[in-house]
Formats: sequence, C-alpha cells, structure tokens
Amino acid sequence: MLKQRIVDGNIEIFDTIRKKWILLTEEERVRQLFIQFMIQEKKIPVSFISVERKICVNNIAQRYDIVVHNRQGEIMLVVECKAPEVAISQKVVEQVGRYNKTLRAPVIGVTNGEQHLFFAIDFDTEKITFLNDFPDFQIQ
Repeated sequence: MLKQRIVDGNIEIFDTIRKKWILLTEEERVRQLFIQFMIQEKKIPVSFISVERKICVNNIAQRYDIVVHNRQGEIMLVVECKAPEVAISQKVVEQVGRYNKTLRAPVIGVTNGEQHLFFAIDFDTEKITFLNDFPDFQIQ
C-alpha cells in the first residue's frame, strides 16, 4: 500500500527510495507502484534502487526515472515510467535508449502501469532483444 497524505489540498505520496513526500501525479503513481513491485515481488533491496537522478545525455541535462544497481554498484536496469494514458510507443522506448547510451545497463524497460516492455541490450553486438517479462537477473 502506498502511503499518502493531503497537504494544502494536494495529494502527496511517500517515496521510500528518496525518503520524501512527492506530489501525486499519474506518472508518479506508476513509478511508485513499480518500485513497490520490485521491492516486494522481485525482492530488490531498496538500497539498490535510485529514482529521478540527473544525467547528461548529449550535453543535455536529463533525469531518469528508475535505475537498479547490483551489489558492486553496476547499473543493471533502467526503467522509464509514463502515466497510464501515455501509450508505450517507439518514441518512449527511444527515450530510455538515449539515457542508456550514458548509463549502459544490460536491460532497459518502459511502463505506463498497464503495459510493461523490457529489452536486453548487448553492447558488443549492438543487438536488442525483447524480453517477455521482468528480467530475472542476479543483482547480488
């Protein structure tokens, strides 16, 4: 269950990763539900997840949604979250792909809370493989 509160008529949701209250938007709800899925269902430790951090892509400041690291600090997964009304399109997949040129995760994903797509990236062969489900990788 997501922790919520109302402040000045606005609904806020508690982000367990950033440890702060965030204004609840549809995209934020998707992000927080996906984080909880990773923690509760996939048993990914909270300390291995980072949320909404700045990166530089082609000399432009960007902000990724979710990154999962392994115990050695290597990035294993980058996820882009969209609001449910935003279709998962080629443009959305390309967005996370641009972030991944900098981050170099072996797996990227996109979700709008209703549809989830994941892709394995082989940087040596430049091959991208569609994955049928959330990746089952060892983060420890």
